Amino acid sequence: MCIPVIHRAYYDDTIDAFLDRAPEEVVGLLATRSEFRIESTQRDAWLEQIAILREALGSYRGEGGKVYFEFNVPRVGKRIDVVAVIRHVLFVIEFKVGESVFGAGALDQVWDYALDLKNFHETSHVCTVAPILVATRAASVPIIVATTAHGDGLMRPIPAAAADLGAAIAQALAFHDDPAPTIDAAMWECGRYSPTPTIVEAALALYGSHSVSDISRRDAGARNLTDTSDAVCRIIQSSRERREKAICFVTGVPGAGKTLVGLNIATKHFDKNSELYSVFLSGNGPLVA
Repeated sequence: MCIPVIHRAYYDDTIDAFLDRAPEEVVGLLATRSEFRIESTQRDAWLEQIAILREALGSYRGEGGKVYFEFNVPRVGKRIDVVAVIRHVLFVIEFKVGESVFGAGALDQVWDYALDLKNFHETSHVCTVAPILVATRAASVPIIVATTAHGDGLMRPIPAAAADLGAAIAQALAFHDDPAPTIDAAMWECGRYSPTPTIVEAALALYGSHSVSDISRRDAGARNLTDTSDAVCRIIQSSRERREKAICFVTGVPGAGKTLVGLNIATKHFDKNSELYSVFLSGNGPLVA
């Protein structure tokens, strides 16, 4: 089932429609859909982002691309300033309005957003993803486009001055001699958050035919892990039967087995066709690796 993109972005439109709308109209739509009170600083930041994007995207009119402002990233509870679907590349664009340097923290931020889409957003798994950081007061720097060493279609973060955003997009699009098929924006925006198969396969390999109590230590903690997993599973089943929503918080000291509880529950509901299909999202670097 397609999840309406209005639930994911404050504003989305075709590139053509975006270019034809007055900037104030776009800001109005953003403000209407925002979940927070809009301060004048946010309004001015949006206006500057819109002006920069209008200049950068003008040459892609008529190509069927789309733009998404304030795109929700469920795993980290944040929003990407702009996601743009252009030809065969998915652009993740983070603006630092008023900044004159490309800070390490900002580069990590846009890189994390790109990693999140690539690894956890279902229809982004097969896309080429290009993260771009725009510092609006920065001087021009050479545009360097490079992919990771993993051959996964993920580009390294691209710093770009405001005036050079169009050039950064063009170079990212031209990077591949044999580009992938054009991304279908309508299909892409229907993608749900789901881990890549390799992450799920790693979890399944970890378990094999064993249960959580087999993997954990042989003491009272093993019984506790099993009881906790069973309790959460009962809440899931009850919520489904009563058509309710529930959130469970599992607490414990480091090493208590919180991750094992999550893995155990997720691998019990691995059938994508099941109404109880589970997604395991983790910030545990070694596990994901």
